Amino acid sequence: EGTALIQKRNSNSRGSLIAASFNFINSIIGSGIIGEYATHLTNLLYFCFYLMTDYSIVLLIKGGNLSGSTSYQSLVQSTFGFPGFLILSALQFLYPFIAMISYNITTGDTLTKVFQRIPGVGPDHILAERHFVILLITFMFTFPLSLYRNIERLGKVSFLSTVLTLTILIVVMIRAATLGEHMYDSPTDIFKPLKKFIMASLCVSLAFICHHNSFLIYNSLDQPTLSSWSRVTHISVGSSLIISATFAVAGYTTFTGYTQGDIFENYCRNDNLATFGRFCFGFSIITTFPLECFVTREVISNVICSRLLSKAEHVAITLLIVAVCTALSLAYDCLGMVLELNGALSATPLIFIIPSACYLKISPGSWFQSDKMIPTLLIIIGLVVMIIGLIMTGVFPQDCSHGVEMFYCTDVNISVNTIRGCSCFFLVFSFLNSHAK
Repeated sequence: EGTALIQKRNSNSRGSLIAASFNFINSIIGSGIIGEYATHLTNLLYFCFYLMTDYSIVLLIKGGNLSGSTSYQSLVQSTFGFPGFLILSALQFLYPFIAMISYNITTGDTLTKVFQRIPGVGPDHILAERHFVILLITFMFTFPLSLYRNIERLGKVSFLSTVLTLTILIVVMIRAATLGEHMYDSPTDIFKPLKKFIMASLCVSLAFICHHNSFLIYNSLDQPTLSSWSRVTHISVGSSLIISATFAVAGYTTFTGYTQGDIFENYCRNDNLATFGRFCFGFSIITTFPLECFVTREVISNVICSRLLSKAEHVAITLLIVAVCTALSLAYDCLGMVLELNGALSATPLIFIIPSACYLKISPGSWFQSDKMIPTLLIIIGLVVMIIGLIMTGVFPQDCSHGVEMFYCTDVNISVNTIRGCSCFFLVFSFLNSHAK
């Protein structure tokens, strides 16, 4: 069966726990960590989502073991039949597909500002044109990397992405210390507490979702057992919790009420340290794109055919996916709305509702047993967040400020602290480098 081909494909090239963990971390940490509402959150809310995500990932694989399934799609099909298979396939396709669009939008927003710091590259230069940059990055990096047929081979790329993410975190923390005190008073928050909580929940759902490729990474393990998978899950989701929560605190304490849908839109163009952070973040997103393309391609191949794709079919489907994502990202450039919509439509049911529903139906015994209370609670939470989130996304769409220089960038104090921030960063880097030697 097509849904069982993943295990056969990975049998010739198994990976270690470390490689699987880096792939998982790379899958979890994407453009969601820079979203506006993600930076509004407290560590307590992040910790709650960490617990629920960690539990649901293990629950997903446990349900797969109970049903003898080797993929998310086959698990849902064995549990809820062909209608469930189609619904899951649509969601599992929609999330990484929209995520890839958001990655292209982020790349275009981020790297254009990086290129404008190159001498001779002004606002009218071709390297400052987001459409050209998106096409350039697609042809040079994302499409070639997306052609990999085995997810374990992306382990080294995911390690690079994790290193870049940690570097970005250092940049944001330095900026919080050197820039935050010179910001103007933030505007009055006109959003109701319920709206802020729901929309924040959607963005954090994006910051933690990895269920759509959990089986892919699980089957890439050298010894795919529930205990080894639990270790990978705890390490990966725990690391992502620390990174995301630290990013949220540092980002929001810097810009508070002025925080944009893409937090790097808050930093001024003449900020060299922020430019370095944009560069790292742009390439971190580029290395995450292939993981999402891998899942999207698997969903298509499982729905259309029940066999391994030939090389020609593999290239053709990959080219089609990348081309459509690129075309949509060229036509639409508002990241915040994309993140909210993806969180409501795809992330919430994939994280909370479907894994819990599958486990409740497959596992023996009554639903009123103590070990089934948490899955039932997750379904309720998922339904509430998804329904209210969709309504509020339509009623209160997030503003888009793509490419607009923030008004406070004319403040001379910010330019002075840019120099201080860069000096501080390079002093820390030199200190670590000397000790490493």
